[in-house]
Amino acid sequence: MQNVSNSPIAKFDSGLDIRFSPEPASLDFHFGPGIFGPSLEYRSLDAIRASLREPNSSGPDPVYSIAMDVGREEDKPELQKRMLLFGMVVYAQGRLGAEPVRSQGHVHAISPHCGWSTPELFEIWQGKAIVYGQEFSGDEPGRCVAIEAGPGEKVVIPPKWAHYVVNADIHSKLIFGAWCDRQYGFEYGQMRAHGGLAWFPLLDAAGNIGWERNPRYAPSRLQLRQAREYPDLGVPRETPIYESFRRDPETVQWVSDPGRVSQLWAGFEP
Repeated sequence: MQNVSNSPIAKFDSGLDIRFSPEPASLDFHFGPGIFGPSLEYRSLDAIRASLREPNSSGPDPVYSIAMDVGREEDKPELQKRMLLFGMVVYAQGRLGAEPVRSQGHVHAISPHCGWSTPELFEIWQGKAIVYGQEFSGDEPGRCVAIEAGPGEKVVIPPKWAHYVVNADIHSKLIFGAWCDRQYGFEYGQMRAHGGLAWFPLLDAAGNIGWERNPRYAPSRLQLRQAREYPDLGVPRETPIYESFRRDPETVQWVSDPGRVSQLWAGFEP
């Protein structure tokens, strides 16, 4: 990743020539030579209000920009053959009322080609993230975790888990990449019926994040964790996740073919 900002914010080199605007309020980015990608989509504040603790909150609008299906031109045939898709997102800095900037939360729909609600592999490139996940999207949320991750750290959300990503630093944009299934789809029904997921991140006056349970779910316990390593999935510690695919596509094939490691998912800890 290339970032033209002179900001001292910690960054991680993704190995892809993608250039981000240095303007604090801009969510724009551009693809360098040899990189393919779609026109950016911008997610509006109105689009995520149903998931917020305070749906009428004010905040940055758009909340984030996103590009799904990014990569090196020479990798296109392999990506399509393996049903893999690489996406990337830029979150605005600031807050959404009492909450930090975040996505609304969803569950991955069943992918037609593999018959699974597929997992996702996140990699933080700039800023500080919290990836929140809960085991189930119904009234009983099951295990609930909030995983803090910084530049270069990875987080895996397993199949069927509801999840969202938080920008944990109100003074910085958050940038990350992720491996997804090519036939991805999102389910929002349970999240919207419950007015969000089971836990809300809340900011104090200093910008620190605490957590409040959503009373529309059964009581649950939230586990706060730091990002970990995933040797059982073959996720390399130091190598960027896109570069890992280029060296050996099998290292991320479980994203679009989770059945190959089906024995891991029942008790998997994100």
